[in-house]
Amino acid sequence: MELDLQLYSVRTDLAVEAKEMAERHANAPIPGVNEEVEEADGIKVTRLSVADPAGSQAIGRAIGNYVTLEVPGLRGGDTGLQQKVSIVFAREFEQFLDKIGIGRDSKVLIVGLGNWNVTPDSLGPLVVENALITRQFYELMPDQISPGYRNVSAIAPGVLGLTGVESSEVVQGIVDRTRPDVIIAIDALASRSLERINTTIQIADIGIHPGSGIGNKRRGLTKEVLGVPCIAIGVPTVCYASTIVNNVLEMMRTHFGQMADGGAHTKEIMGLLDDISEQERLALVKEVLEPLGHDLIVTPKEIDEFIEDIANIVASGLNAALHEAVDPGNVGAYTH
Repeated sequence: MELDLQLYSVRTDLAVEAKEMAERHANAPIPGVNEEVEEADGIKVTRLSVADPAGSQAIGRAIGNYVTLEVPGLRGGDTGLQQKVSIVFAREFEQFLDKIGIGRDSKVLIVGLGNWNVTPDSLGPLVVENALITRQFYELMPDQISPGYRNVSAIAPGVLGLTGVESSEVVQGIVDRTRPDVIIAIDALASRSLERINTTIQIADIGIHPGSGIGNKRRGLTKEVLGVPCIAIGVPTVCYASTIVNNVLEMMRTHFGQMADGGAHTKEIMGLLDDISEQERLALVKEVLEPLGHDLIVTPKEIDEFIEDIANIVASGLNAALHEAVDPGNVGAYTH
């Protein structure tokens, strides 16, 4: 019987990683996937556009637009860098809204997905806590609102295990009553790369499926489901143990290949693992780990400090992007 390697594909929510894996497998650029990269001050911005069904199938991502900010320096806790990231994120998000046709006066609903009781999954609720909310003023005192602010509301609907209600059902009820023009959904993601955990922010206009990063298939927050454009903002906070083991094996293989003898003993050390593909190697790792219950979902030990920092970065950037009156150079002043 032939092994179905699709069952053992690397789990990632990041479009840039899906593209990298597809190009590595094809050993060539992927048609229908356009990429633009900028890098300055330690912040790498990658803008991906999946333009047609062929490109979508090749990388396993829906047709749409994806923007990724990668900032390895965030691991250092540098507050100056964090403010720079907030400013860049605000600029990219504002341009993203313009690109998909969301006007400056559009009503916005921010949805913070995740479980506030589980630190790696608490990004969404923390962003909601720090977002600048104005809908109540539009409802109660519209004539007293200063120029430069837009109608923004927010909700952290919890998770199915806590509420017994799907997040999309909660959001659907709010959409039906408040009629926002766009939904911004924030959630924690899973990555295949240890380097991107806690250092990456992704924006996408395809919506989001809560829990997809850890293998839970839930009713999505998408335009097709809710009838309103849905922008997803995600930060990878977890990685599968099998992915980590597979990455370590690849790092060992690369390390041995760079040794002074030109990797002459790589085959001797790695054995069969040196010949098989990444997917086949991952299948072997999962075959060993899963029966033992060891294919864990892993997060770095610094997650408590990081999740607060990245939630502030995202909330501050959103506040500046959504409200013209908020100074992008002083975005942190509007969070609490």
